[in-house]
Amino acid sequence: MIEEAQGSKAPIQALADKISAWFVPAVLVLAALTFIVWYFFLGASLSFALMAFTSVIVIACPCALGLATPTAIMVGTGKGAEYGVLIKGGEPLEAACKFKAIVFDKTGTLTKGKPEVTDIVGVGLSDEKRIISITASLEKLSEHPLAEAIVKYAEEEKISLPEASNFKAIPGHGVEGKIDGKKYYFGNRKLITDTAELNVGEAEKKISKLENEGKTAMILASKKAILGIIAVADTIKENTIEAVNALQKKGIQVFMITGDNRRTAEAIAKQIGIKNVLAEVLPEDKANEVKKLQGTGIKVAMVGDGINDAPALAQADLGIAMGGGTDVAMETGGIVIIKNDLRDVLTAISLSRETMGKIKQNMFFALFYNVIGIPIAARIFAGIGLVLRPELAGLAMAFSSISVVSNSLLLRYFKPNKKNYISLVAPIVLALLFTFIFIEFGRISSNMADTEASDQKMENVLIQENLVK
Repeated sequence: MIEEAQGSKAPIQALADKISAWFVPAVLVLAALTFIVWYFFLGASLSFALMAFTSVIVIACPCALGLATPTAIMVGTGKGAEYGVLIKGGEPLEAACKFKAIVFDKTGTLTKGKPEVTDIVGVGLSDEKRIISITASLEKLSEHPLAEAIVKYAEEEKISLPEASNFKAIPGHGVEGKIDGKKYYFGNRKLITDTAELNVGEAEKKISKLENEGKTAMILASKKAILGIIAVADTIKENTIEAVNALQKKGIQVFMITGDNRRTAEAIAKQIGIKNVLAEVLPEDKANEVKKLQGTGIKVAMVGDGINDAPALAQADLGIAMGGGTDVAMETGGIVIIKNDLRDVLTAISLSRETMGKIKQNMFFALFYNVIGIPIAARIFAGIGLVLRPELAGLAMAFSSISVVSNSLLLRYFKPNKKNYISLVAPIVLALLFTFIFIEFGRISSNMADTEASDQKMENVLIQENLVK
């Protein structure tokens, strides 16, 4: 993936391609005009006019412009991999510095994704072991992280689990199935009210209390009545609060998206410091929520780890997948956070900004050298002793390519959350250094021309003397 990324193009490369498409014909026209003006209008010798023509073509070679983007992308993506941030190409690398809103999936991204059973509350059934036995038997057939927590609790408590039949998972609601011939429902309020068609009023107070504590409360019911409530809590990752605060300080809007009910979602969001909460979102609707945010005219990044996050990762302007997540999420995301550390999202942003800065600097260098080099090569400043011979024009152009590659290599000194002072100062030093080199080359060329003229005069004198003799 890294090898493919290093050979990819960023959208900004299109700008370089457009410039090159106009630049090359423009240079050929300028070179022709240089020859015509010197030879036909200013009466210069054919040799002088041809030298000027050749120097303009050589000095304006757009190789530095062609190197501007790929060299920076190659170093940037390699540096990202070194810090556990897998950037899959130039497009996600560029997108990482443009988004203004970021949407985090809750379970497994903001939280550890390893929920634990915290409360078992009897309603119509007082036997807590029986409540766990029924729910774990149903959840044993489910793939949801919350189901895993209940089954694990039952195993730890050594509670026997009868076989469940007619199992059915209802996305965004819960599960249903038969145990010992009786039908049971286990899930959120929507499952109980819409599918089981029961009133949750008698259990509402107990459910609300658990949800206000940031726990996910799930209801067990039969066809006739609510039997009990199981609360599960998923702890927040150690670095979540730090990462979210840092993103908000950068002026990025942070959203949390979850299928949890609003009360639980807001309790968890409050602990983290997130104000924008998208709660009770069904798995298939996550992509639509991202699309709504994009509809407001802002670039949106999505961070997730699960199968149901994949459509949202694809919909977002930038999909960021957690390395510990599902294969489909990692395949869909443009960036993969290998170490599951949310602070690496900040690393990706910082690296993207520095890499894009380098690309823009490189383009400036490429065009800057041509701007100062073409007039000297065209011998506009011949009157003040500045000309540029073709061989030195070629060497000057090589130096411009060296400056672009050297500038890109300064990304090797990138470190997360630290300023790359060498990289900040280097462009100014390089610009001054190579401007000095160009001018010196002009002077050397002028001296060479004077020496050649002097040698030519001496040769002519000797020839005349030999003729007289």
